[in-house]
Amino acid sequence: MNRIQETFKQLKENGQKAFVPYIMAGDGGLGCLADRLLTLEKFGASLIEVGIPFSDPVADGPVIQQAGIRALANSVSLRDVIVELKRTKGNISVPILFMTYLNPILSYGVERFAEDIREAGIDGCIIPDLPVEEEDIIAPLLEKANVELIRLVTLATPPERIEMISQKGNGFLYTVTVKGITGTRKEYQSGIGEFLEEVKRLSAIPVLAGFGVSNEEQARELASFCDGVVVGSRIVELFIKNDLQGIEKLVSSLHKETMI
Repeated sequence: MNRIQETFKQLKENGQKAFVPYIMAGDGGLGCLADRLLTLEKFGASLIEVGIPFSDPVADGPVIQQAGIRALANSVSLRDVIVELKRTKGNISVPILFMTYLNPILSYGVERFAEDIREAGIDGCIIPDLPVEEEDIIAPLLEKANVELIRLVTLATPPERIEMISQKGNGFLYTVTVKGITGTRKEYQSGIGEFLEEVKRLSAIPVLAGFGVSNEEQARELASFCDGVVVGSRIVELFIKNDLQGIEKLVSSLHKETMI
């Protein structure tokens, strides 16, 4: 059992939902990464997703794209992020997830990537452009390194495929709640609650909702249908504004939520 599994076990025992904030490594400079991780942990993050800047993202909306562009302008690379997290390993107690695309991993070297992120204390890896059918190029290496591959399903994923994908992992199932890219939204399409409930019924592992969560009310609403939420663009916006109070309010929005 790795730290992701342990975290969800503890959350379930405490009747709580998971709040997973996303930040872009290198946005604002790589030197602020450790401080931002510590801040999010202090505010009550269950896990933290760290994005790796990439020139050709396919799932990121405008806010996260711009954060990646700023990080790339600071010459931040995958290697730099790994080195920085190795340096700060042990200071962060919540699980850390990498969100990156396949090309940077292939350029880095798949075997070396798996070993180096293990040494950096990374607990999970999200690779949105890696199909399940092709994941053997890295999944066995991540498993050997005790790094959980976090898989995604969408509104267009058939029930039988959702069930199949959920049986491959031991972390959580990242459920995309919009038809499109990341970014804050005023509202979700009708039936999203029923969809999340269906995914939770089919899934062998915890289910988290992500993409488009803009405020505390949306976080609480979506979490009522599953095991928690992932929030990216809004967290990135608040860090740009240095609105730590707003971040704390958002991250702590699920603290009093109970499992349904």
